[in-house]
Amino acid sequence: MVFAKAPRLGQVKTRLAADIGAEAALDFYRRCLTALIQELGSPGRDWRLRIAVTPDDALGDSIWSGAAERCPQGEGDLGERMLRYLTGARPEAPVLIVGSDLPDLTAGHIERALHALANHDLVIGPSPDGGYWLIGAGRSPPAILFETVRWSTPHALEDTLRNATGMTVALADTLADIDDGASFREFMARAGSQP
Repeated sequence: MVFAKAPRLGQVKTRLAADIGAEAALDFYRRCLTALIQELGSPGRDWRLRIAVTPDDALGDSIWSGAAERCPQGEGDLGERMLRYLTGARPEAPVLIVGSDLPDLTAGHIERALHALANHDLVIGPSPDGGYWLIGAGRSPPAILFETVRWSTPHALEDTLRNATGMTVALADTLADIDDGASFREFMARAGSQP
């Protein structure tokens, strides 16, 4: 499941926009989102791709036409919205949630995370900034999994692991999401492009 914001000027990648401008941030976000949907939604995958959209009224936006199955994220903070979908996880039907600003994400990352769920209750993909780009469950997690998580801080992963009471946790590959000008420039340099 890809958690995605509708790509609207001034409403996505606001920290990145503060560094590179709102239009450039929107363009980057659109490119990331489109590439991610193509990569994960290609035919022949061993999973079903769903896109959880926010705000809920954006489900009909033209960006989604022809894309995978769409559903609303619903009300609440990020943790409440993710827990709503992870609660339905079962060993025969695990649930993975990824962000939408991951230009380095490949199907191989998802395959390895799903493989980890064969022997663990949770899988989390760390980000270098202390957060995470993926969380998945092979069974319903405890209701406290996201309580008091300090989102958008270097403590998000640590807080979530603390709350994973009674669950076995595997760490997936480390991937960087692009949240600010520094991470954007680093990605562009790696990709051989100019910002």
